[in-house]
Amino acid sequence: MVPDDGGRDDLVGQVSMDEAEVASLVEKYDAESRFRRLSGWQGRFITAWLCAMTLFHLYSAGIATMPVVIQRSVHLTFAIVAVFILYPAARRCGKTSAPWYDWLLALAGGLVIGYIVVFFNEIARRGAAPLPREIWLGVAAIVLVVEGGRRVVGNVLPCLAMLFLAYCYFGNLTPGMFQIRGYSVSRIIQHMYLTPEGIFGVALGVSSTFVIVFIIFGAFLSESGGARFFNELALALAGGKPGGPAKVAVVASGLLGTINGSSVANVATTGTFTIPLMKRVGYAPYYAGAVEACASTGGQLMPPIMGAGAFIMSEFLGMPYLTIAAAAIIPALLYYTAIFMNVHIRAMKSGLRGLPREQLPLVTEVLKRDGHLLLPIIIIIATLLMKYTPLRAGFTGIVSVLVFSTLRRHTRMTPMKIVNALAEGSRGALGVAMACALVGFVVGTSSLTSLGLTISNNIIDISGNNLLLTLIMSMVACLVLGMGLPTTANYIVCSTIIAPALIGMKVMPLSAHLFVFYFGIMADLTPPVCLAAFTGAGIAGASPAKTGITATRIALSSYMLPYVFVYNPMLLLQNAEPMELTILVVSALIGVTSLASALEGWSYRNLRAWERVATGCAAIAAIHHSVLLSVGCSLLLLGALVYFKKTAASTAASLT
Repeated sequence: MVPDDGGRDDLVGQVSMDEAEVASLVEKYDAESRFRRLSGWQGRFITAWLCAMTLFHLYSAGIATMPVVIQRSVHLTFAIVAVFILYPAARRCGKTSAPWYDWLLALAGGLVIGYIVVFFNEIARRGAAPLPREIWLGVAAIVLVVEGGRRVVGNVLPCLAMLFLAYCYFGNLTPGMFQIRGYSVSRIIQHMYLTPEGIFGVALGVSSTFVIVFIIFGAFLSESGGARFFNELALALAGGKPGGPAKVAVVASGLLGTINGSSVANVATTGTFTIPLMKRVGYAPYYAGAVEACASTGGQLMPPIMGAGAFIMSEFLGMPYLTIAAAAIIPALLYYTAIFMNVHIRAMKSGLRGLPREQLPLVTEVLKRDGHLLLPIIIIIATLLMKYTPLRAGFTGIVSVLVFSTLRRHTRMTPMKIVNALAEGSRGALGVAMACALVGFVVGTSSLTSLGLTISNNIIDISGNNLLLTLIMSMVACLVLGMGLPTTANYIVCSTIIAPALIGMKVMPLSAHLFVFYFGIMADLTPPVCLAAFTGAGIAGASPAKTGITATRIALSSYMLPYVFVYNPMLLLQNAEPMELTILVVSALIGVTSLASALEGWSYRNLRAWERVATGCAAIAAIHHSVLLSVGCSLLLLGALVYFKKTAASTAASLT
């Protein structure tokens, strides 16, 4: 909120949760947030270490590039040392200081990963043939990466990594088509440790370049007041509308999601403000938590800065990131339209008003005060449009934050704020770095054994070459994996073993990868394990199960969008005909709006059961990829809308 406005500060004070409560809640559902708050010499050391990590990446992004394997190994060296110092082995371990054995593990991790940096040229000259000492170093590296990853991202991904490694060695014992000859320990270590196919693969490469630079950008923008500005702007734009706080949640979370790649963290950042406000104007606690969860999860789908998986997708597909961001625009806008219309219709049905105008800032006031914080984002977009790499765009954005923040005293980056941004930028990247290193075992196993191709062929065989069945199976796999994997890791795994099956069914590569990317993210909303919804429920004081089910219902139309752009890639701006694309988008907008009416049972008046069913079926058909079907059902829905409005007016007239 605006600091110099006492009335609005009071509003925030009345509705916001205690910071300690929020931190405890986020730690419950987000493993990456369970880090130690170190003090004394340990705190000073880790702050200096993280700042050095950030400065290294800024140097390599904007000043001088270096060989990819060295870049990746330096990145992981910084990360693994920080992980063992910051993240305890178990929740019951101390949270204010790191014990001696964690410092020993940090040193060991730094040595075995740093070995690649020091001896890179020698390893390359001998074609990565392993020396006897490197077998032991490789074993130590695998153990330390698995343990470090377990501390940051939880148990599921490390277990998956170990399962794939075991397959490399014991593959000769597996039955049927999955049987391979099996590889020696020496060969596995060579592939996973000494070549850019395993730990130091493409995933870690993207983490060490594009991803960390944009995480650092987000840290700088937040430290200069970006999160406060987005909340203020959303409050000014939507706070006074019917059900205003829910609309504030949708707008603010969409804006914040462009600089924050974590659904849970996004819920915690904006939800502590928006959820109490939603409850205050009359939304049920479970509904308030569900709205915030939906809005925050969609942030990873929203260009110009999407989740980390989008940068990895760019590398996997060999496409410019700008192409992927442009392709995601229409589905992202449809996603947020669906959420916005759900909360609007619920507000109209329940007669929920917005916040009093006197408690809200003016848009002009907010833009005058903090509008300069939009300039770095505009510069990033302009840099991408000028065909510079995302790495250069991110670096330019960081520099522009430092420059433009000086335009107002309250946003100026003091030395302490700069240090905080430097440290927080790298700390926020630790989870992605360790997840990408762990996923390297999955990708490395696929390249060593052709397991990915085997699984893809099996998916196609099981589905009987039926594309719809293949898509449904792929969706279920992405949602199930998403219950235990971070969204970035989920995308990498699914793009390795599932996307090839879709491509084998003649689906465009971009559509296939965005399909698994979307459903990996939607796992944060899908019961039984829906971490974003659980976080929103915790803030709202509501039932987690009911909040998760409600979040799924609110976002229901969004579960259909990936099917649409698989069957009709024009929704991704691929081979688009302007007229047909316009019809498709307008029909989809009518469809998501009408589906919200059917789910809420209201359109100018309460709908009868048969009207809800008919409207819902027509709405689903309007979102269909077939232009003729979409147009026909859209016309029916428009006619129904006129009918509902007319009968509502007649009913109101008869009552008076």
